[in-house]
Amino acid sequence: MQVLSVTPEIFPLIKTGGLADVAGALPIALAGKGVTMRSLVPGYPAVMALFKKGKPVLQYAELHGGKANVHAARIGGLDLFVVDAPHLFDRPGGPYGDATGADWHDNWRRFAALGRIGGDIAAGAVRGYQPDIVHAHDWQAAMTLAYMRYGKAAGVPSMITVHNLAFQGRFGTGIFGELGLPAEAMTLDGVEYYGGVGFLKAGLQAAWAITTVSPTYAQEIRTPEFGMGLDGLINMRAADLYGIANGIDVDIWNPATDRELVAAYATKTLKARKANKAAVEERFSLDSDTSPIVCVVSRLTWQKGIDTLAAVVDGIVAAGVRLAILGSGDAGLEGALLAAAARHRGRVGVVVGYDEGLSHLMQGGCDAIIIPSRFEPCGLTQLYGLRYGCVPLVARTGGLADTIIDANDAALSAGVATGFQFAPNDVEALLHAIRRVVDAYGNSSIWTTIQRQGMKADVSWDRSAAKYVDLYRMLVSAKADRP
Repeated sequence: MQVLSVTPEIFPLIKTGGLADVAGALPIALAGKGVTMRSLVPGYPAVMALFKKGKPVLQYAELHGGKANVHAARIGGLDLFVVDAPHLFDRPGGPYGDATGADWHDNWRRFAALGRIGGDIAAGAVRGYQPDIVHAHDWQAAMTLAYMRYGKAAGVPSMITVHNLAFQGRFGTGIFGELGLPAEAMTLDGVEYYGGVGFLKAGLQAAWAITTVSPTYAQEIRTPEFGMGLDGLINMRAADLYGIANGIDVDIWNPATDRELVAAYATKTLKARKANKAAVEERFSLDSDTSPIVCVVSRLTWQKGIDTLAAVVDGIVAAGVRLAILGSGDAGLEGALLAAAARHRGRVGVVVGYDEGLSHLMQGGCDAIIIPSRFEPCGLTQLYGLRYGCVPLVARTGGLADTIIDANDAALSAGVATGFQFAPNDVEALLHAIRRVVDAYGNSSIWTTIQRQGMKADVSWDRSAAKYVDLYRMLVSAKADRP
């Protein structure tokens, strides 16, 4: 089965978050299951630098303001179609914005172009290649499905995965005339969204199937609280909605072989984590003592619940916990956490920014990791924590609720607990959960059991990939039944 994946980022080529990890891991996980996935990605500078350009497989004399070529490439074990369009993608900064974090003013044009090319490839524009199904990721790739629906690829099965419904790609109605879609597309059951154009909305409307990255999130987005204005449409498409939890790359995230760690370890050699813990203490200027180190590795945003965390830092320290925080985001939250570190020298350490290697060390050396998200479609950080024996403390929402077994009395008695959950998502509940962590940490037998149970959990892509294969096959089989 040939699957075309359309994605705005893919690890290890370009990454801003978990979407890249999923887009990079899924093709590899599917390879042994009878599925060949080729990914269409923008030619950002970091991507273009990784391969030598040859003869394009597809050419555009004019695509939203300039020439564009599509190259076939194989990079890091991934089969790719790369969009070489310098006027759209050859820019400094990030994939979606400049160095200051401001969105590019023409993001609608950049990702409409990506969708246009995806739709053309779905229709057979690349000689010798015809995908059996097209799988688009998030709003940046969603227009692929609209171009398919209103073009020559209407009969090709399609699917969209929502990694975070909060990001929707909403633009003014004035752009519609430049999208190259027929007039009938600018309707309520097309791309029109609250008087403008909605890229994600268009994809949700056109897709044969909709998936989210966890079962719980699939149900949450059907409610006004989590539906972000799209719950009505999602409920209309409920029969085509599926939740499939993400996995992680267990070769990259493996404490027994991870070169970012000072000391490697496994379930039977947990004592080796002490060397990593000492390295974390040094890196974050924390006191060296026997108290637990709880870490945060996150974007510092409201969605991630970092404002709640910042409000209870004093209480966390008073409970006997040291904090190590790595992340960047909202300037106000960065400032609040840095101020907390200044108040509690030796007890709270903050590194503003993102450091992949340091994030590995923190998972390998910290005792627990806090993930207090207000909503979390899946989350990968808690899966890394399970893998590394860094016990997750999570808000009971989305994929966090699906992947962590709370250490309540019943779970502890049965020996199945893998972490701690808290609800509601507020200051009091988080502090109560911190105290539960401290109590459990004080009993080495209980704590070690929780660590080892988490490390035994299957967090690989195997089960998730099998579910995607089943869904792909179902959609391809349904092709004959559609008008």
